[in-house]
Amino acid sequence: MKNIIRHFTLFVLFFLGLSACTSSGSYRENKQKQNTTTMNQPTTYEPGPGWKLVWQDEFDGDSINPDNWTFQVVEAGRFNEEWQRYTNSSRNAYIEDNCLVIKAIHESEKHGINQYTSARLHSANKQSWKYGKISARIKLPEGEGIWPAFWMLGANIDENGGDTPWPQSGEIDILELYGSKDDAVVEANAHYANTAGKHDMMGAKAFKLKKGKFADDFHVFALEWDADKLVWFVDGESYAEMSIQGPDFEAFHRGFFLLLNIAVGGTFAGRPDHTTSFPQTMMVDWVRVFQKPVAEQLY
Repeated sequence: MKNIIRHFTLFVLFFLGLSACTSSGSYRENKQKQNTTTMNQPTTYEPGPGWKLVWQDEFDGDSINPDNWTFQVVEAGRFNEEWQRYTNSSRNAYIEDNCLVIKAIHESEKHGINQYTSARLHSANKQSWKYGKISARIKLPEGEGIWPAFWMLGANIDENGGDTPWPQSGEIDILELYGSKDDAVVEANAHYANTAGKHDMMGAKAFKLKKGKFADDFHVFALEWDADKLVWFVDGESYAEMSIQGPDFEAFHRGFFLLLNIAVGGTFAGRPDHTTSFPQTMMVDWVRVFQKPVAEQLY
């Protein structure tokens, strides 16, 4: 009997060890995390021929790496009439089980502006790139009024110390999910100023899961970006493409930095209601940037 109990205990511990930062455990088993400074870390994600890993955050430490990320503290309503305020609190963003966790919290019994907190992390003035394959493995939140995003802004934007306003700085939305629309759909988009100085954009392109929703499991979201075009992928499947050739697209030939956040409500996202459960979490297993030899220089 003692041997049976011992074997069962070892099995339970082994299973729990595999389940960190994944829904199934199988990816965690294969990931074989190592020191993030080595740049030759084994991975089950294959970016494709010619791509070289130039930067990564595997979220292996005890806390969010300040060399990579800044907490952007923003009052409620500043962006898109969103209801949350972005804080620098460890309640809203932290490392757990080798994952970055961004958590949107309902702080009261009321639904309205300034009744929620969340986190918006960015790599401005720390990590930015011109061209590359930018990818992340993420499990998304869900629900009415929930608006998570993995995206990029031009490194010259005045919001973070640059000299260029939006949309002249450019914006690339690697993924946005609007819980008020469909929890099985993510959208790609890109924003810029045309030669007349007016806001223009690609227009949202949607990817819909064949089964389930994005809150059920982790998925790999990626952007391929070169001097000619932007191409968006989910789990290796391309679903949107935009040419960036021509004078309208100068913004996309400069450096960009990364952002990760959960917004609550907003002009485009609808509003949370009694059907929306809180807290909502966005779990990021890793973020990786690849470049080809002709575009290895960091910006």
